[in-house]
Amino acid sequence: MTTVSDPRGRPVVADLVRDVDARLYPVGRLDWDVEGALLMTNDGALTHRLLHPRYGLPRVYEAEVEGRVGPGALERWRRGVVLDDGPARPDEVEVLHGGRDGTLVRLTFTEGRKHEVKRYCAALGHRVRRLRRVAFGPVRLGDLPRGRYRRLTPREVSALRSAAEGPRPAETP
Repeated sequence: MTTVSDPRGRPVVADLVRDVDARLYPVGRLDWDVEGALLMTNDGALTHRLLHPRYGLPRVYEAEVEGRVGPGALERWRRGVVLDDGPARPDEVEVLHGGRDGTLVRLTFTEGRKHEVKRYCAALGHRVRRLRRVAFGPVRLGDLPRGRYRRLTPREVSALRSAAEGPRPAETP
């Protein structure tokens, strides 16, 4: 679970970093059935800037979907759809490989809305079988095994801070 505690006793991401000498919090969430890159930090201001849609931090997903997404369908995928909470359009869409029964699609979104990738694919007629976030901003998952963590390099931390320095949200009076 992408939380620091669960009243039902399920495993949580905080369990993965028990050996770290700081109290860390997840930056955003991954659904229970989604795996991949999840940043954790103790910097609340940085977390806000990394998650706020105005800063447009890209999240890159690889979605294994049911059915064939052929080259002719990509334009439709790039145009976007209207979901129940408004329009959605990925910044990038790429078919990595596929066949009749399923297709692996790489999608880049910047908003991070709830279940956005799954809902987006479903709206295009393709149920998601497996979903993995392979990058969060400049940080790439790489070959990190499932259920493991690593510390970010100083270069990655610097790149994240730079990405979070994008345009500031307008202040409310």
